Amino acid sequence: MQLFFDELSKATLTDEVNRLFHGRGGVYPGMEHLCLDWFPPVLLLTSFKPLAEDELAAATQGLTQFWAAQRGDEPMNLVYQYRSGGQTHTDLIAGSVPEQHTVCENGAKFHVHLLRGQNHGLFLDMKNGRQWVREQAQDKKVLNLFAYTCAFSVAALQGGADSVVNIDMSKGALSIGKQNHLLNGFDSGARFFGHDIFKSWGKLTKLGPYEMIIADPPSNQRGSFVATKDYSRLLKRLPELLTPDGEVLLCLNAPELGIEFLMEQVKEYSPSLEFVEQLENPPVFLDVDLNKALKVLRYRRV
Repeated sequence: MQLFFDELSKATLTDEVNRLFHGRGGVYPGMEHLCLDWFPPVLLLTSFKPLAEDELAAATQGLTQFWAAQRGDEPMNLVYQYRSGGQTHTDLIAGSVPEQHTVCENGAKFHVHLLRGQNHGLFLDMKNGRQWVREQAQDKKVLNLFAYTCAFSVAALQGGADSVVNIDMSKGALSIGKQNHLLNGFDSGARFFGHDIFKSWGKLTKLGPYEMIIADPPSNQRGSFVATKDYSRLLKRLPELLTPDGEVLLCLNAPELGIEFLMEQVKEYSPSLEFVEQLENPPVFLDVDLNKALKVLRYRRV
């Protein structure tokens, strides 16, 4: 646990959401099960195995000292979550969580929910992907597949996109996505469809073609998307939705599937897509094996 606090002493609690400690990358031996995120004004400690009572007490004590050094006499807000056997257990250890919890990233605001499940409304490792979209979206028609809470859509509109089509099976996630747009002053420019992507090619084609497509699917979610069998289905149809020279951002967050898997899938099923670059992940998400980390690949239709 000392290694955890040694690294944490280098971190700063800013006004922006960010990860403070990324044990999952394997860079810190013995700490592979721990992550710490900052969703102002709340710390979120995540363990991928249950912490013993004395371990949790030690972690809480250390975080109290870290908090005091950063925030003075302000009461600490700490949520602890552990994920074990496919189950997620969440406890409020100290302080409170705002009822309407809003965080900021690169000038954008997002609703998050730390006490419900393991998906909190914003995936922090995709920060660079959202920044790329923000920088490249000017005057473009954008398609946001597997939109979740539509963070990519907000980034695209921030970057001056003409329009964005968001599609996701989860109407609940899209509802939060709509709120995120209003939160950022976008009451127009985006459309939202709570549909199965694989049953919606006709609608998506009619609304296209698009100069930019973002595909950030779940890696293994039954009834929605399983990368090993569904990425090929997706790639067979993507090029026809793109304009000439249109670009697509393909994402894969599956430690068991390396970058070669995705590149070979594109080569076989979307030969008209040309590889441009792999986007780097935020430095805090450093991984001893880059193949196990989030993969974000940029392609262009030729």
